[in-house]
This record gives sequence, structure tokens and C-alpha cells, in this order.
Amino acid sequence: MEEYIAFLRGINISGKNKIDMKDLKKEFEGLGFSNVKTYLNSGNVAYSASNDNEKAIKEMILESFGLDTGVYTVSKNHLKELLNKAPSWWSEENTYNNLIFILNKEDPRLICDMIGEPSKWEKIEILDEVIFHSFDKKNYQKCNYWKKSAAKGIGEKLTIRTANTLKKIVS
Repeated sequence: MEEYIAFLRGINISGKNKIDMKDLKKEFEGLGFSNVKTYLNSGNVAYSASNDNEKAIKEMILESFGLDTGVYTVSKNHLKELLNKAPSWWSEENTYNNLIFILNKEDPRLICDMIGEPSKWEKIEILDEVIFHSFDKKNYQKCNYWKKSAAKGIGEKLTIRTANTLKKIVS
């Protein structure tokens, strides 16, 4: 058994795609997963299983909650490795730090090509299958990635988590 994290895209955001975390936990347990824990109220679930079961989780969410939403799974150990390799600028003060996960395990360079160059107030770095992204809190409205990561044709290909959320999940 290995520890995994599932990130569900767009859950409980602005009153949309509501899923009660207690119900979500029960459904994960119903799939045969153990040590199931939810983090925050936005679709972050840690669990133990023999494999990531991404497809089964996606099907369960559709069947149990009627939501056809993106699911990204990663082993807890791999997530820790990624965070340990984060660029030094990813933890600078006065920045907002995100990790962008590409659904369906697409090449992150394709997403970067769709979004374009970062503005002068933000930084990106691709590492394996994810994109580290930081931007100046004061100038977020001028940031290319901040705006375009939610745009039609791009937003549904991603799920994004903040550095603080990820640090809580892997601790």
C-alpha cells in the first residue's frame, strides 16, 4: 500500500460543484482505500491504496455526486520530491505560490504554450509534469498566468494548489 493524494478540480469553489467532505471520504473508503483524509473543503484527499486509481475516482465522483470533474492523483512521496525541488523563488515573501497540475497527464509545455510568456510580475518553471508558478501579490491582475489559467480551453485542463495547501498535505 502506498500513500496517494487526489486533487479534484473545481470542488466547492464559489458555491459550485458542492461535495461534502465527509461524504467524499465515505465514497473513497467505498472504493477500498484506507487511511482516507480530506484537507480543506476544496477536493484534496489523501488515501492509501495499491495504485493511484485515478480513473476509478473520476468515475465514482460522476456516479456519486453527478460531477464530471478533473482528478489528478500523485503519490505522496513523489509530491514531496517535487516540493523539495521547488525553485528557490517559489517561497519568496510577498509572492503567491501555486503548483499547477496538468490533468490527463498532458505535457506541461503545451499548457505554457497556450498561456504564453509570464508577465514581469510572475515566474514559472516546469518540473517533470507540473508547473511551479509565483506572482507578485500586489500586481496579480497584471499577471498572464493568473488570468489565463482559468480561461476557457485552458482552465479545464488544470487543477491548481497553493504552496501552503501542499505543505499541509504532505506534512
